Amino acid sequence: MDPTADGFFRIAAATPEIRVADVFGNAEAIVASVRAAAAEGVRALVLPELCLTGYTAADLLHDRALLDAAERALAHILDTTADLPVFFALGLPVAVGEFVYNAAAACCRGRLLGLTAKRNLPNYGEFYEARWFAPAPERPIEASLAGQRAPLGAGLVYACTDAGAADARIGIEVCEDLWVPEPPSTRMATDSGATVILNLSASDEVVGKDAYRRSLVASTSARLFCAYAYADAGAGESTTDLVFAGANLVAENGVVLAETAPLTCEMAAADIDLARLVHERRRTTTWHRGPAAALAGAPVPFSLGLPDGASATRSAVEADRVFDPHPFVPADPASLAARCETILGIQAAGLATRLAHTRTAHVVLGLSGGLDSTLALLVCVRAFDRLGLDRAGIHAVSMPGFGTTARTKGNAERLADELGVDFREIPIGAAVERHFADIGQDPDLRDVTYENSQARERTQILMDLSNRLSGFVVGTGDLSELALGWATYNADHMSMYGVNAGVPKTLVRHLVRYVATTIAPAPAAILEDILDTPVSPELLPPTDDGEIAQRTEDLVGPYELHDYFLYHMLRAGQRPGRIYRQACRSFEGVFDPETVLTWLRTFYRRFFSQQFKRSCLPDGPKVGSVTLSPRGDWRMPSDASAALWLAEIDELGLDA
Repeated sequence: MDPTADGFFRIAAATPEIRVADVFGNAEAIVASVRAAAAEGVRALVLPELCLTGYTAADLLHDRALLDAAERALAHILDTTADLPVFFALGLPVAVGEFVYNAAAACCRGRLLGLTAKRNLPNYGEFYEARWFAPAPERPIEASLAGQRAPLGAGLVYACTDAGAADARIGIEVCEDLWVPEPPSTRMATDSGATVILNLSASDEVVGKDAYRRSLVASTSARLFCAYAYADAGAGESTTDLVFAGANLVAENGVVLAETAPLTCEMAAADIDLARLVHERRRTTTWHRGPAAALAGAPVPFSLGLPDGASATRSAVEADRVFDPHPFVPADPASLAARCETILGIQAAGLATRLAHTRTAHVVLGLSGGLDSTLALLVCVRAFDRLGLDRAGIHAVSMPGFGTTARTKGNAERLADELGVDFREIPIGAAVERHFADIGQDPDLRDVTYENSQARERTQILMDLSNRLSGFVVGTGDLSELALGWATYNADHMSMYGVNAGVPKTLVRHLVRYVATTIAPAPAAILEDILDTPVSPELLPPTDDGEIAQRTEDLVGPYELHDYFLYHMLRAGQRPGRIYRQACRSFEGVFDPETVLTWLRTFYRRFFSQQFKRSCLPDGPKVGSVTLSPRGDWRMPSDASAALWLAEIDELGLDA
C-alpha cells in the first residue's frame, strides 16, 4: 500500500515583517517567508492582505509609482520562487483600467494563476477601503500583471493536479469577505468544491477580537467541511491609529490546529486531513453542490512541480499531526465531565421515554458486577428518578454461573442495595447442566456451547421475569462489543431497549467513574472496586484462588485499539493502511507496530463476520457520532466480504 495516499496536506499562514511602502524590501521578506514554508514541507501558504505595499499605505495606494513598483516586485517574487513547490497567496493593489483592486495574487512555480479581488470593502471607523478600491467585478475579467495574464475576480478556485492531491482545491477570500453574512467561501466550497480556504487579512487588534476571530475561523471551517488558513497583518504596519497583531490561524472542520501568539511575526502550519474533509462531505446528505454550481467557473489548475512519483500529500508517518489515541474520550477533565453528564442524560431520557410510552414502571436487567451492567443500572436509576418512579421497579438480577466470582457477585448485590433497587439472585448452574444433558453436551468440554448456553439461560430468565412483572429487559451491551460481535446471539445480544448501544467501551469506564465522583460515598466505593475489576464475561470457572480466569482483552484485543479503529473507520472513513500508520504514531510507546497490526486484522475480520448480530439489534439511544444501529448510521449486508480490507492489511504485514 502506497503510504502517500493518506491525504495529509500541509498549509500555513505567515506574517512577514514589512515596512509601509517599501515594496522591494517587502518582496524580499515575502520570498523569505515562502522559502521558509517550503523548507517546512508546506504546500499552500497564505500571507497578509496588501503585504507587498503595507495595508496602511492609505492614499499612497493610488500613487502610480507605488502601483508600478508592486507589479515589478511581484514579477521578482514569481521569478525567485519558481523552484519552490509551494502554492502561495500574497496581497497587493492591482490597477486595471480606471479601477484599483485589493487583490490576492495566487502564485505557484513562477506562474501567476489568478487574482482574487476583495468583494466586501469596509467603510467604517478607521477603514475607508472604498476610498481606494473598487469591489471585485461581478464576473471574472482578464488582467495583465507582471508580464502574465490571469483571471481577476472573486470566488476563483485553484485545483492541484499533482498525484495524491486531487482533493486539494484552494479558494481565497480577503479579510472582510469572511465577516459578512454570506462569505465568498461558501460558494467556493459548495459550487466549486474548495477544500482549503486561504484568507489574507489586515485585522486590527482590540480587546476581545481575538476570541471572536478564532471562533469565526473555526466555525467557518466546520460549516464548510474545509480547512481554513487566516494570515493577519502585523509588524511593520503603521501604528498611527491601529495595531495589527499578526494573529495567524489554521483550522480544520471546527478545530483550530495551529495558531501564533499575538503581536508576533510567526508562521502557523498544520497538516490538514483532506481525505477526512472529503469523507465528511460525502457522508453528509445535506452537503451538495447548489444550483449555481453549473455557473461556477472551472477551477484554475496548478502543479506543485514535484519530482515524478512524488506526492503532494503526506503520509501518516511523515505528517507532524498525531491523532488522539482515545477519540471518544476528551482529554480535558472539564470537557470529559460535561460529556459524561450529557451522555448519561441522553441514555436516561431515551429509557424514560420508552417507559412512558409502554406505561410500565418495571425494568429487568442482568447485574453481573461488571462495568457495562453497572452503567445500565445507573442509567435506569436516572430514568426512574426523572419520571418520579419507585426505584423498587428496577429489578437487578444476579445469575451466578460456572465462572462467577465472589467479587463480582458481591459488588452487584451491594450496589443494588445502596441504590435502593430490587435485587434478585437466580443461580443458573442446575438449569444449564440440565440443558447440557438435553442437547448431549459434555459439561467438561469448555467450548463455545459451554459458554453460550450460560448466556442464553440468563437471557431466558430476564425475558420471562420481565413478562411476569409486566416490564421489559434493559440491555447492557456496549458499542465496542457490537463492533466486534462480542455478544452471544439471542442472549446478551438481545433486549427490549439497549441503553449502552451507542457507548464505546473506553467511555463506559469514564461514565462509571464520573458517577462515582458525584454519588454518595458508599456506592462510590463499590463503583471504584467495579472499575478495578478485569473485564470478563465470567463464563469459564475461576482460578483455584477464586480470581477471574477469563479476560476479554486477552481474547479479542485491547479495547483502546478497537475503539480507535472503529472511530477512524466509521467516522473518518479511513482505510486500513492509513489507520495502521496513524495508530502506530498515536500509540507509540504503548503498543508496538506488530501488536497494532495483529489486532487491526482481528478488528476487520470480526467487524465483517459479525454484522448479522448488528442487523437485528434492539432499539437504543444514539449518544455520539459513531453508532451501529441498522436503522440509522450503519447499514451493511450481513454477508459482505472483508477480502479487500484484509488483503490491504496483509500487504502491511509484508511491508513491515
